[in-house]
Amino acid sequence: MDTSNDPKTKQIQVELDEKVGTGEYANLAIVTHSPAEFVLDFTQVMPGMPKARVRARIIMAPLHAKAFAMALGDNIKKFESHFGEIQVSKDDWAKQFGFKLPPDTVPN
Repeated sequence: MDTSNDPKTKQIQVELDEKVGTGEYANLAIVTHSPAEFVLDFTQVMPGMPKARVRARIIMAPLHAKAFAMALGDNIKKFESHFGEIQVSKDDWAKQFGFKLPPDTVPN
């Protein structure tokens, strides 16, 4: 049986050009949403600097945002099972960069 046209068996070819392949460092992600999309702004916060420059903006449909969150959660579980729990302290993180996060947020 030929399954080459079966959508369940097709693989997508992902191409990574040199510029994108080098990556961008981000230590803060700002997530906003509307009824139609999620916007993820990846920024670089530097100690003592009053501004954080957005390094990349990713816009996703809600379905893709949820699938991304699930995939990230799964990868964090795998990472922690291998390397140990990732410790997150809102107070320590905010002190490191010299500003205070709003009470309803965590570093992301």
